[in-house]
Amino acid sequence: MRSSTGASFVSMIVAAGLASAAFGVDAVPLCSPASEAQLQSTSILTPMSPPAREIHSLAALVVGICAAIFIVVEGVLLWSIIRYRRRAGERGEPVQVFGSNPIELAWTVIPLVIVFVLALATVRTIKDVQRTEPPEGALAVDVIGHQWWWEYRIADEDGGTPIVTANELVVPVGRPVWLRLASADVIHSWWVPALNGKTDLVPGRFNNTWFEAEKAGTFLGQCAEYCGTQHANMLLRVRAVDEAQFESWRHAQTAPAREDPSSAAGRAVFLRLACMNCHAIDGSSAGAFGPNLTHLGSRETIAAGMAPLNRDTLRAWLVDPQQLKPGCNMPSLQLTEPELDALVDYLLSLH
Repeated sequence: MRSSTGASFVSMIVAAGLASAAFGVDAVPLCSPASEAQLQSTSILTPMSPPAREIHSLAALVVGICAAIFIVVEGVLLWSIIRYRRRAGERGEPVQVFGSNPIELAWTVIPLVIVFVLALATVRTIKDVQRTEPPEGALAVDVIGHQWWWEYRIADEDGGTPIVTANELVVPVGRPVWLRLASADVIHSWWVPALNGKTDLVPGRFNNTWFEAEKAGTFLGQCAEYCGTQHANMLLRVRAVDEAQFESWRHAQTAPAREDPSSAAGRAVFLRLACMNCHAIDGSSAGAFGPNLTHLGSRETIAAGMAPLNRDTLRAWLVDPQQLKPGCNMPSLQLTEPELDALVDYLLSLH
């Protein structure tokens, strides 16, 4: 693997610290209080999906075999040190014994058997995890990696327009999810340890992966391939809900944004400035460079999971995005206080 689970978790802690410093608050959680109890860690030791369980089982087998080899080798070494140590009164070299057909046969055959077993287990795991066809009844999702955020396009099963959202993927519990992965710029890697292993997003080609969340909750991950200055802050959130909640969410996402009439001034600011050139809001703008904001108000975080979505953090983000995410492609538009307040009101009204 190109990055460890521990390193990934440390990166997320650092990201939270940067958000705290940027927004001038004591702590910036990576989830809303309502979902914090269900938040999952980034440990590979808590698999919550069939592919993750296969990877965990293979890892346990490899560690178990390696531990057994270590114990046997160290045991023989210690026994040899004690059994053949120089004793009081002994002089000269001990009797030198060369060659033992049974021992040489054992240390040739046993490693071959171990390698054969590990090869078979690995091939079986790869076959189960890296499927070439989607599982039956799978939810199809296109994932596009950007510097430094995630775009999701969830297929409409009735053949309609797909749902387009950013950074937070909502899926039903107990149903396979088939991801088709692509990159808009450089190589990224989609990795939610509790759901599946790492899969690269390579410019100019498509890769596939899949998972099936076994329980409700929010599963965390992040880009696992260095992709630029904000690689460590390209975080992932997958929220698994029951089928009824998912259908309700999907219905809401396919509907036009519920704009509050009182935020019309903010909509005018959005359409007058460069916002509309980068961000799409169904019925208002068709920008495709930045995240789709049609239902921004229904999300839990901003800046690819860097900070919780609320009035204070969104306002600080609009004032100076570079303060939280240096190097990001979003400029500061130098808004006046009335423009800033109106734009924040408008964006938060998009549900």
